[in-house]
Amino acid sequence: MAYRSVYNPKNPQKYAGDASKIVCRSLWERNVCKFCDETPHIIKWSSEEIAIPYVNPIDKKVHTYYPDFLVQFKNNSGTHNWMIEVKPKKQTREPEQQKRKTKKYINEVVTWGVNQAKWKAANEYCLDRGWEFKIITEEHLGL
Repeated sequence: MAYRSVYNPKNPQKYAGDASKIVCRSLWERNVCKFCDETPHIIKWSSEEIAIPYVNPIDKKVHTYYPDFLVQFKNNSGTHNWMIEVKPKKQTREPEQQKRKTKKYINEVVTWGVNQAKWKAANEYCLDRGWEFKIITEEHLGL
């Protein structure tokens, strides 16, 4: 069974959206929620509040991608917006070709293709708004 929890922020005024409905689909996402909630230089943040259309390369249909986080923060050079996706490092690299096309390998290739389409759409969405798209993994989270 997949991990799922609801995050209750200590600083709900920082959350851009309904702070009573913050769903975490992994412990890693929960760690990011806590970081966003408790870090003073983060002004606003949200989780899965933005809908981005993309074309799935497998079925060639338009689907909707909900990036994990949008974070607005302030530092010495001004205010910045980052759209953040939390993924296992393994899913951020193209799978190595296999001699045998196992079910696991096919699933990895499909996941890679769909993720590439989502991330391309997210990058374009961010470029149009002057934001940055970031993919963070367990390494970024210190795990």
